[in-house]
Amino acid sequence: MRPNVRLGTIAKVPIGVHWSVLLILILLVAVLGTSVLPAAGGGDSALVYGSVAVLTALLFLASLLAHEIAHLLVARRTGVGATSVTLWLLGGVTELKGEARTPRAELAIAVAGPLASFAVSAVGFLLVTPLRGVPVARTAMIWLATMNLLLGAFNLLPGAPLDGGRVLHALIWHRTRDRAQADRRAAGAGKILGGLLVSLGAAQLLLWPATGGLWTIIIGVFLAVAAHTQLLQQQMRDALAGMRVRDVMTPDPAVAPGWIDIDRFVSSVASRSHQTAFPVVDTSGAPIGYLRLQAFQDVPPARRGETRVDSLARRLPPGRVLSPEQEASVLLDPPLTGDALAVVVEDGRIVGTVTGADLARMIQLIGLRRPGVSGPPTKSS
Repeated sequence: MRPNVRLGTIAKVPIGVHWSVLLILILLVAVLGTSVLPAAGGGDSALVYGSVAVLTALLFLASLLAHEIAHLLVARRTGVGATSVTLWLLGGVTELKGEARTPRAELAIAVAGPLASFAVSAVGFLLVTPLRGVPVARTAMIWLATMNLLLGAFNLLPGAPLDGGRVLHALIWHRTRDRAQADRRAAGAGKILGGLLVSLGAAQLLLWPATGGLWTIIIGVFLAVAAHTQLLQQQMRDALAGMRVRDVMTPDPAVAPGWIDIDRFVSSVASRSHQTAFPVVDTSGAPIGYLRLQAFQDVPPARRGETRVDSLARRLPPGRVLSPEQEASVLLDPPLTGDALAVVVEDGRIVGTVTGADLARMIQLIGLRRPGVSGPPTKSS
């Protein structure tokens, strides 16, 4: 999940917000300001209800952030660490640097978030009594405390990718000493849970149209798809275990000199190569980006003789300039899919590239050699 707005850092980990948070913020303000808060019976103005609704919605987003920061801090303490925390439409995502080394560490990381939500809920309920004389504030606090209670409880449902799925994974891993089996069971539970939520949402739409069945269906579909994707990623990680980037890369690729024009590049480099993606280099041979042949289609033929290659280059994302001796699993953090390209550099020289097709081909070959190893999806999302 890529954040659109960066809020800052905590423990040197970037904290950000995805644009979809704006949708949930608008929805919360509308529901609180027009329904929940007026039901308190305080007879306040629409301006008061609207202002308290905005503040309550922001506090709820802050509580979501507290949930994710709890995961972050415990992950850091257990030696796993995190790369980012992002709030989005369906909550928050804490991207970890790796996997927990033990079931105990995974359990600690998993329960940290729900415990933080329960703590926020407890504080909220304690504040309800002092706010008895201000009905609109009391109602807002009850809503906030209740939502955090439900948030903690929902996240403990036993199915990946929820925190409860990670708890289930840790317990199965501890009992069986078989991480792969734990992966399968937690993912299977997540898909079952997602299916149940979809069924519940459909029933809500048919029997009680005003109860938000569509939202339940959306959450159920998300859980089922995320559980399946998580299992596939773990199977790919297992397939690449013990391999290096050198084993996956396409060696000695053709490169695109950034300082030449498109016509010259096509005639001297692209026409002699079967590649569709090329690393772009500067005069020292260092990678400065990459481009795909389809990028040239947007340049009128009359301008291709005066348009430099580096003007069309796309920036290499962080972590996509690799050493040939790095573990191949680094290509899954995040997964190398679509038109993405990783560049392999040794002694300051490009010695290889890895595309999503290279990665998929290698995993499929491993699957043929090792029965039971599944390949990745054939269609990139």
